[in-house]
Amino acid sequence: MNHLTLADAQYLAAYFTPRDGETKIAQHLKFVNGADTDLLLALQRIKENGVRFVLLGVPEDIGPRANLGRGGSNHGWSSFLSRFANLQQNSFIKGNEIALLGHINVDDLQQQSERLDSSKSEQLTSLRQLVSEIDSRLTPVIKAIAEAGLMPIVIGGGHNNALPIIAGISQAFGTPISAINLDPHSDFRALEGRHSGNGFHYASDAGFLSHYFCLGLHELKNSAASISSLNQRHFPFVSYQQIYVRREMTLAQALQDASCYLSDSNRPIGVELDLDSVSFMPASAYTNAGVDLSDAQYYVHTIATLPNSCYLHLTEGAPCQHPSGMTAGVSDVGQGYAALVCSFIQAKQEIGE
Repeated sequence: MNHLTLADAQYLAAYFTPRDGETKIAQHLKFVNGADTDLLLALQRIKENGVRFVLLGVPEDIGPRANLGRGGSNHGWSSFLSRFANLQQNSFIKGNEIALLGHINVDDLQQQSERLDSSKSEQLTSLRQLVSEIDSRLTPVIKAIAEAGLMPIVIGGGHNNALPIIAGISQAFGTPISAINLDPHSDFRALEGRHSGNGFHYASDAGFLSHYFCLGLHELKNSAASISSLNQRHFPFVSYQQIYVRREMTLAQALQDASCYLSDSNRPIGVELDLDSVSFMPASAYTNAGVDLSDAQYYVHTIATLPNSCYLHLTEGAPCQHPSGMTAGVSDVGQGYAALVCSFIQAKQEIGE
């Protein structure tokens, strides 16, 4: 369990406030046994006790900064826990099917990255090498979760982490996988060293990703080279402008097309969402011209209902980028992530169907 900080009751206590007469989700979350030295065995044991979903944090912002972007996504995981842990446990969600695994420990990499200036070529190269180290720490944890028959829900960090998640799922299932991404950016930039803008390109190039659908792609925020690379691989996309500007189709129609494409692949399906797709959400790339959070929840819910969907990855939430400051950012990112996670879990549990 190298580089994995396991959660326990004390870990959770920092984010949870009990209240008389109420039961919170935090009071039903399961933990893996810290005495187990074999992560796969520990995960198999919690599955035997009814767990289906595993929450995992990646508190880093090296990937976005290695993409010449803004930092702050290292605070997404803690923001999420502060909101999710305090939601009510009732008939609308089965908290006992959720385990809180903990987070990937990247403190040493974060500290190294703080001394690096992305505007200087050699230091930018070093930043991108640190991102590759995050890949090597995250992939085996995702692989173990999937091999145990559990669904990882990965929160925080940059979208660079799509690569190690896709790699871990692919290795566990022994097949390339499919993924869908609600994101104004395709994250299909050049293979120029690892960063948050090329995770899906690297995954495809390595043979881990066979089918990829980009939903809400912004027509003017993707390079000609990125779009050409998507087209060469026959990876479809529906743009933000097609749905919300020109009204050529509805979001529901776009999701129907995406669902058919993903289901026809007959492969495990990953559900990806970059928080910079959501209007007014503090993120590594803040926007006031994105989708509503309710539409983002509908997207997650719809794809989660597909039987082959097997993980959720929420990324790029950066509380410090909120115009009103860090406190407001923690609240907005935490609420956004918690709402999206609940949308995934409730769809899988068929709550409210």
